[in-house]
Amino acid sequence: MHLDALTLYWDALALHLDALRLYRDALALHLNALRLYRDALVLYWDALALQGIAFH
Repeated sequence: MHLDALTLYWDALALHLDALRLYRDALALHLNALRLYRDALVLYWDALALQGIAFH
């Protein structure tokens, strides 16, 4: 009985660590998406600036 409880505890700990890794990976992907969004905004503003130079 004690061994079963210990086994369940270790399994739960392993699942918890897996969940933390998945959370870390999701956070990294979210940060990458924010960086890409920022880069897109910079390119958009650069395009607007070039358009302003070309037409004025």
